Amino acid sequence: MTDAMRKIIKGCLQHQKADQYRLYALFSKKMYGICLRYAASNDEAQDILQEGFVKVFANLPSFKGKGSLEGWIKKIFIHTAIEKYRERIYHIPMEHVREDELFVSRNQGYEALHARDILVLVQKLPAQYRLVFNLYALEGYSHKEIGESLGISESTSRSNLARARLFLKEKLNKELDLITRAI
Repeated sequence: MTDAMRKIIKGCLQHQKADQYRLYALFSKKMYGICLRYAASNDEAQDILQEGFVKVFANLPSFKGKGSLEGWIKKIFIHTAIEKYRERIYHIPMEHVREDELFVSRNQGYEALHARDILVLVQKLPAQYRLVFNLYALEGYSHKEIGESLGISESTSRSNLARARLFLKEKLNKELDLITRAI
């Protein structure tokens, strides 16, 4: 860890607003990307981002400098997203995927399918599928770890991942088929 980063952390521990802003500025963009992967909408991602940074600042005294600060912060954001999912799962039914949404222009060809389009598809996954997909495929958690974290069995985690992949494959194939027919 650099001396500059140590100074920022020290300032954050002393509740210095300027240093808190510096830490936020250093990590907010990357953490927002993580939030978007777990959230059902941009607004929910913003909520996770805010809650995550509140937790980062509250728990910073427990960071002992072992491992990377970014990795430590990332774990906080993943756990915050999981908590948000748990809150939501008891309050609203599973999301419904709108079949009429088109994510790319029919006249742009294959290059029109961008990462943001795939992100939109991931956000359309039912909440538990999205959570398992992100934890397994993007964060590298094992099915055992996912099961323990979400309170589900390993086999349920595997099943949710398989269903998420199938959903994404079908939607991507549909989008690419629309593109090729338009060319």
